[in-house]
Amino acid sequence: MARPRVGVAVLTMGTRPAELRALLDSVAAQDEPAARVVVVGNGQGSLPELPDGVTGVELPENRGVSGGRNVAIEVLRSSGDVDVLVDLDDDGLLVDADVFRRLADLYEADPKLGIVSFRIADETGETQRRHVPRLGAKDPMRRGEVTTFLGGGHGLSTRMLDEIGGWPEDFFFTHEETDLAWRALDAGWTVLYEPDLLLQHPRTSPARHAVYYRMTARNRVWLAKRNLPALLVPLYLGVWTLLTVARTRSLPGLRAWSGGFVEGVRRPCGVRRPMRWSTAWRMTRLGRPPVI
Repeated sequence: MARPRVGVAVLTMGTRPAELRALLDSVAAQDEPAARVVVVGNGQGSLPELPDGVTGVELPENRGVSGGRNVAIEVLRSSGDVDVLVDLDDDGLLVDADVFRRLADLYEADPKLGIVSFRIADETGETQRRHVPRLGAKDPMRRGEVTTFLGGGHGLSTRMLDEIGGWPEDFFFTHEETDLAWRALDAGWTVLYEPDLLLQHPRTSPARHAVYYRMTARNRVWLAKRNLPALLVPLYLGVWTLLTVARTRSLPGLRAWSGGFVEGVRRPCGVRRPMRWSTAWRMTRLGRPPVI
């Protein structure tokens, strides 16, 4: 295939202008430049001044992670010169200057490569356990195929997006990466974790968001209803209910989680396209059966 061209999308709430500028400077410093860079302001006022060559899009309302990134997909797709879309958190930083070149090498070598997940590490070089996209894995430097990926830094094949569609708009926040990864796997694409591609990112907890518990539960239900064979839906949700009860130490958090679970059961989740049993078996061989 021809040399893949990289486009970059950054979603921002406009609250981190210094971090955003540092990220964009690190994008500009890549030894193989991006064909396009777009910054989407997610309904929180005006974007800060952007460097020359960066396209800014201001949304009138907050459409969440999924909605904002879908806007970026459409902007980059309309340019006609992007083959790999790179999503980066606005408080991340590309420490190395060869990230895009190495990413393009991966896509050039494998036409069925759909998603590449970067490694995320804080300023000390430490990767949080939740940022290793494998069950029970403690080594963040282990490369290989996986069944989900990290939202903070990743590459997406635009050919894959044309085939399977974009982010699940109604999810807003949490589990949107897993929904996209499962659809990619079911369509025969590969999801690769490549730890040599590093995004530096401050240490954070997802529970810092007030809606975390509710949306985690609601979207977990939607994830199962949209993507799993009917026999696996109650098993998957039963396992995650037990894990949540065992892990959560906050009673208000559990109440919010329960409300989100009920919301997920009652509200529609979009088009249901259950994965093939061969895909479920493929995920099992990769170390993460779709029941956990």
